[in-house]
Amino acid sequence: MPPNITTEDVVEPSSKKARTDDVVPSNDDKALNASLAASTTANPPVPEEVRRVEYEPLSYEVSRVLLTFRLYEGRTVVDSILTVKKNTSADKENGNDATNGDRGANDINEDGGEDGLVLDGDERVVSLRQLSVDGCDALVPDVDYTLKPGKLIVKEETLQRGAKSSKGVMIVRTTVEIVPETNTQLSGLYKDAGSSMYCSQCEAQGFRRITYYPDRPDNMATFEKVRIEADAESFPVLLSNGNLVEEGECDEVGEGGAKRKFAIWSDPFPKPSYLFALVAGDLGHIEDTFTTMSGRKVLLRFYSEHKNVGKLDYALASLKRAMKWDEDTFGLEYDLDLFNVVAVESFNMGAMENKSLNVFNTSCVLADPVTSSDANYFRVEAIIGHEYFHNWTGNRVTCRDWFQLTLKEGLTVFRDQQFSGSINNCAAVKRIQDVLVVRGSQFKEDDGPMSHPIRPDSYIAMDNFYTSTVYRKGAEVIRMYDTILGSEGFRKGMDLYFKRHDGCAVTCDDFLSAMADANDVDLSQFARWYSTSGTPVITYSSNFDAEKGNLTLTLSQKSRSDEPLLIPVSVGLLDKETGDEVVPTTILQLKETTQTFEFPGLKGDVVPSILRNFSAPVKLVPASGAVDESDLAFLASRDTDGFNRWDSAQKLGEAAIIKMMNGDAYDETLSRVIETFGQTLQDKSISDDSIRAYALILPSEATLAESVNVIDPPAIRNARKRVKKAIATKYKTELLAAYNDLTSAIEADGDTFRVDGVSVGRRRLRNVYLGYLCSIVENAEEQKEAAALATKHFNSATGMTDKLSALTILVSMSGEGESAREAAIEKFYEDANGDPLVLNKWFAAQADADLPDVLDRVIKLSSSHPDFTLKNPNRCRALILSFTLNAAAFHDEEGKGYEFLGSILEKLDKVNSKVAARTTASSLIGWKRYSEKRATLMKAQLQKLKNMPNVSNDLLEIVTKGLK
Repeated sequence: MPPNITTEDVVEPSSKKARTDDVVPSNDDKALNASLAASTTANPPVPEEVRRVEYEPLSYEVSRVLLTFRLYEGRTVVDSILTVKKNTSADKENGNDATNGDRGANDINEDGGEDGLVLDGDERVVSLRQLSVDGCDALVPDVDYTLKPGKLIVKEETLQRGAKSSKGVMIVRTTVEIVPETNTQLSGLYKDAGSSMYCSQCEAQGFRRITYYPDRPDNMATFEKVRIEADAESFPVLLSNGNLVEEGECDEVGEGGAKRKFAIWSDPFPKPSYLFALVAGDLGHIEDTFTTMSGRKVLLRFYSEHKNVGKLDYALASLKRAMKWDEDTFGLEYDLDLFNVVAVESFNMGAMENKSLNVFNTSCVLADPVTSSDANYFRVEAIIGHEYFHNWTGNRVTCRDWFQLTLKEGLTVFRDQQFSGSINNCAAVKRIQDVLVVRGSQFKEDDGPMSHPIRPDSYIAMDNFYTSTVYRKGAEVIRMYDTILGSEGFRKGMDLYFKRHDGCAVTCDDFLSAMADANDVDLSQFARWYSTSGTPVITYSSNFDAEKGNLTLTLSQKSRSDEPLLIPVSVGLLDKETGDEVVPTTILQLKETTQTFEFPGLKGDVVPSILRNFSAPVKLVPASGAVDESDLAFLASRDTDGFNRWDSAQKLGEAAIIKMMNGDAYDETLSRVIETFGQTLQDKSISDDSIRAYALILPSEATLAESVNVIDPPAIRNARKRVKKAIATKYKTELLAAYNDLTSAIEADGDTFRVDGVSVGRRRLRNVYLGYLCSIVENAEEQKEAAALATKHFNSATGMTDKLSALTILVSMSGEGESAREAAIEKFYEDANGDPLVLNKWFAAQADADLPDVLDRVIKLSSSHPDFTLKNPNRCRALILSFTLNAAAFHDEEGKGYEFLGSILEKLDKVNSKVAARTTASSLIGWKRYSEKRATLMKAQLQKLKNMPNVSNDLLEIVTKGLK
């Protein structure tokens, strides 16, 4: 958020009226917070900006928690017993740490602090029935405790009266009621309509929608006992964090004498409330064991709806690989006897790392050849690894406040990237995939109104900062530690980090200090990455002195930092004649605004290969402003660094497409692109089919959009299609032969499905060839030929990868390919047989079609198709978000795509404001990059959303920033 933003900039009080998605339980007149709930529901408080520099530690904190959940249809009762103690370590004098923070005015009070126990709770959904302090008489409102919007403050005098020992330990008890069945926000405890499963999601601030509690990450307490009671027949599986202590039949019976059961769980490790989890349902499971390096035998269980149990095996195998990798790489082993994972259909996130009870979106844990593509399999493995790795980088050591979110997420993304690259022996491919995300989404975020450092300075709605910047750029910052310190130095820093901070809630500065101290280096300049928003730009120029055999390389940096950043720049040198690598990869540390580096002792002219392996999240541009296309062509065919070889081909293709789009002379550039493509197509030295596939793919429309000043999506698409067709036409014979060779090789393997480097590479490369061959559709004969090839590919597919690849081509066919298109759409739907994950692919493929009437098709699907609902985040993202990413269609110059999205968001915000906010952030707020006509139409929709009488804080923060 810009430093000059004020609450007046965020919302006008008159525009905040009652929301309809949050329902206070029945008999609310008996609730202690009933009048407050009525008031805040009718007149929500003006949202307040929370600033990092205003952090203050708690005066009192909870150290021990006992919870009881009694689940009934339409009502859940939650009893809590909190052991409270004075926070003697809280330094009130130094509470306002200029480098860290969590508390805003609304989290403290107008005077800047509270002297009692501050419990967070959303009175709109949490009905407070009882409140007591052991040792005290009945508490008197406004005397013993105070209720404020979002807060319950038990006064210090009341706590002291109830002190149970000289150590100042106090016991606070509450009973609340909530209604999970009406919780469409999917934050807190909710009931998944599809599976009738109760499930919780508490990160970032969902626990306050369950009960009153210090709902912030720096209060780490032991959840010593969690008792869950529910109908025995409907909810035979009752899960929570830690180890199962006891389960059995309740004395109480339900309606009609129905039996009820209970389960008691205990977690010995202190944790913040955001890591609490509860699941209750009629679930099936698979299980296995893993023996840790110290000999602990851990039971691994994966739960899902009974119909999905057969799709859990790959995830379980992935977990075992992740556990072994973390032991081998970082010496970290699992610390409990049980590890549970649950698959949930309706889930806002990809997954959640709750201690010993991970909850997963079904799209990130279920996999089989019929319903899952290779990309799905790899995503499952990566996210399984990510959530498991959080056990140490997130759970055992967590973040002190939400501004430090990248401390756990950036670090853990880096760890899952390393895991995925090494476990599949595809580090180069994985690096390309990760950089595509950084350049495609994170750079876009850096350049937009939501730009923020990896450690933000303020927020209105914390959920809006689970961003590509915090996760992906945060991971790149962690990678730079590894690059600068080396793998051994990085491991030393990690070891010291855990030794110092195990069991603690800490800051980004603590991590940096551990890295610096373990390696005896000064990283104070590197720390600027944490406070610098935007994407730094490095310019380069080089000069070779043939007489001296000396190359000088000059690098300059420009960023939003007031002082230069420390940027590691990986460089190698290739002989210009032979292509031999004469200087292997060297890490240059760019510390000044401009630095010159010398490479002596060279026998001939060289071509520099700069920013190898994308050693820093920066944009690299020539100082002259114009790329040397001959050098790019050389590197695209000769570079010994796999990443830079791919990247050079991307830049060369980008140059041709942009020249064509701008009407500039492009023949010479296009010739280089075509020649380089042919060399890569036929290069026998490339043994990895995935590497060859990526090297042959043109830069995406999203990547191209980041390289122009004013984005014209239809023009970008048309120019890219023309270049693709030119390549395909030139090499049609070779492409078809290569396609047929791979088809034969795949058929020779038989029907056994494999997710290994060779098998995945073959499928990936074959589908790239298919895409080129089907891009030649100028006349009726070519349309028939392309449709026939794609249809054959579709019908003969033995797995989802090939079937989906063909479908994504067929959905965009017109003319003589129209009948093949409609037949494929119908067949894919029939074959889905109601499977939610397959239907998501079906919706997404149609939303991404390159057809003139795609918006009409999307409107029809969203308004009348029985399988579409805004209540399911996966389905909503599949259709709505996919359409917004179909840039040429969404950015129709008449603004019809914007109007459609605006109408959807108006409905979606009432159902699930977090999904609504994220959909907006990725589409409308970048209006400054577009033509005046498009910008005006985009801003009109943003203004309309801002003015909605019941707009959520999540959506309001995004659209308000977007309008600036």
